[in-house]
Amino acid sequence: MHVHAEHSLNGYATSATLHCLAGCAIGEVVGMALATAFGWGNAVQIVLAIALAFVFGYALTMRPVLAAGVPFKHASRIALASDTASISVMELVDNLFVLAVPGALAAGLGDAIFWWSIAIGFAIAFGPALLVNRWLIARGKGHAVVHEYHHH
Repeated sequence: MHVHAEHSLNGYATSATLHCLAGCAIGEVVGMALATAFGWGNAVQIVLAIALAFVFGYALTMRPVLAAGVPFKHASRIALASDTASISVMELVDNLFVLAVPGALAAGLGDAIFWWSIAIGFAIAFGPALLVNRWLIARGKGHAVVHEYHHH
């Protein structure tokens, strides 16, 4: 029984972290693409990418909650409570990696370094975000709350 519960916890934390990764990746790429298209500087690019990572991450969480008939205000609170820590960790680690890669911030959408630096940054960030999600779910918080609203 303990092995099954541990496997379920790990599987659920992995699923929540993949969800976090999807929202962060969409937001980062959209933010960086917009900043690049408008010729905005690195600081604006980073802030926009992080802000949109949170927006998309929260939106992906809210979608099934809203579909379950939960009012927008309550669904927003659920998304904030379940995703803020995970997205924060994912964004911190990913952005620190991208900042450490010479030329990554100056790269455009057509440059390989743009894509591989983000991909490796998220791959590195996955581990710490997984630990955060696992810790939260084990305590009945984070995506454990969102799970109540999923229809399987």
